[in-house]
Amino acid sequence: MRYGFVIDQDRCIGCHACTVACKEEHNVAVGVFRTWVKYIEKGEFPDVSRHFAVLRCNHCDNAPCVEICPTTALFRRPDGIVDFDNSRCIGCKSCMQACPYDALYIDPKSNTAAKCNYCAHRVETGLEPACVIVCPTQAIIPGDLDDPTSRISRTVTAQKVTARKPHKGTRPKLFYVGVDGDLLEPATLTSERAYVWSERRPDDDTYEVGASNGAAAIPGGARVVYDVAHPAPWGGKAALYLWTKSISAGALMVAAMLTTLLGVDDLTTNIVSPLAALIFTGLTSLILIADLKRPDRFYYLLTKPNFSSWLVWGCYILMAYSAAATAWLGCAIFILRVPTMLAVISAVLGIATAGYTAFLFAQAKGRELWQSSLFLWHLIVQALIAGSALLMIVGIIIGAASISYLAAMLAASIVLGFAMVLGELYLPAISEDVRRAAELITGGALSRRFWGLSTIVGVVIPLALLWIASAETGTDGAILRVIAALAALGGLAAFESIWIEAGQAVPLS
Repeated sequence: MRYGFVIDQDRCIGCHACTVACKEEHNVAVGVFRTWVKYIEKGEFPDVSRHFAVLRCNHCDNAPCVEICPTTALFRRPDGIVDFDNSRCIGCKSCMQACPYDALYIDPKSNTAAKCNYCAHRVETGLEPACVIVCPTQAIIPGDLDDPTSRISRTVTAQKVTARKPHKGTRPKLFYVGVDGDLLEPATLTSERAYVWSERRPDDDTYEVGASNGAAAIPGGARVVYDVAHPAPWGGKAALYLWTKSISAGALMVAAMLTTLLGVDDLTTNIVSPLAALIFTGLTSLILIADLKRPDRFYYLLTKPNFSSWLVWGCYILMAYSAAATAWLGCAIFILRVPTMLAVISAVLGIATAGYTAFLFAQAKGRELWQSSLFLWHLIVQALIAGSALLMIVGIIIGAASISYLAAMLAASIVLGFAMVLGELYLPAISEDVRRAAELITGGALSRRFWGLSTIVGVVIPLALLWIASAETGTDGAILRVIAALAALGGLAAFESIWIEAGQAVPLS
């Protein structure tokens, strides 16, 4: 049994009855929607045509929201309905990033995720979903896709139907008859500043990365004239989390390289690096918890884990890394040396701490920019940048002997990291969504921050200052290196913010 929907847009009159019935049945708050109607227009006056489509959860057989949910709050029932249990939800918003269809939202009353659940409570009693009952033209067809005698199965078999983004591999079970193709390709649409019955709020702006990528709308092109708001789930806290995690992971990675490969044994490697790792791992954990809509439930990551989610594995990795940092600090204090094996283990855990986010972002299938094959390696290099910059600043303050090594490592990491950034942005894009997001960074609304802060401040200035400082001695050289390290950290923070924003800028629905 596999319940699904067919929406016959040839029958649909765009009356919004399904939206209203859904809100009434589930007491859906104002401003969020489980099912909604989107309007687009084509042509120029007087030759203008309007098209619309009903959008909602696709109840995928291979639902990415179920895979990424860290507490199994989202689950696929035996009858194929993708349902949710808001008593388990911690409000991490990962499911919103994983869904390619923008079907999930945060309920402002419970601060937990919610979406269309096929009116499962009605289905269990033999009733049809509320939206089906109220549809005046019987445009919404529910039923069992595995039952060849059902109306939905006959419709899918006999008529030409279309699904949204089948290339995502989600195996959606929401099919359309007679839908305009542009409605299912949101990145090709331009957005009007005003809708049919309302003005768009400033916080509804999505950087205009549709067909015109921020330029004026294409005359006569397909344009959105009515839609519901889809705010970006992750913001500044997510970017700050990536930044602090880079510093945390890099602290022991860099120290391990210095001790095992170069034989450095000083206060910076023995004491400062594990302390920095513990402090910034703690900050990373606090930021992660603060970004939850239900921070009071953060411990569900340990008590109700979904081991298919990289958010859960990340939690365990951070705990193991903290234990390694504690052991490193303990050895340095009590036996006055750090065993080579402990340094190697700490380095491996540092790499895992830096890199697990790449696997988490890969599960965010809705955000194609984050699917970059270079992202894992870029995160590791970012950790080397952050770790060497921080340790160099502290090392200069306390007069450590490893400054020249740290300066060389920082310069090499900056060059390698920037090369990876350029690769992510300029190599042939895997999809149109990636191309548009990359253009937003290199030449669109985020370009000034990218070239000004991330590139000039984070790359050019540090490299120039490190080169000048290499010929300087005494206080002048130390000051130049400190400024270079601070600039590198600032540029890295700017890039994390840009990457988070650009990944969410391309519309999903």
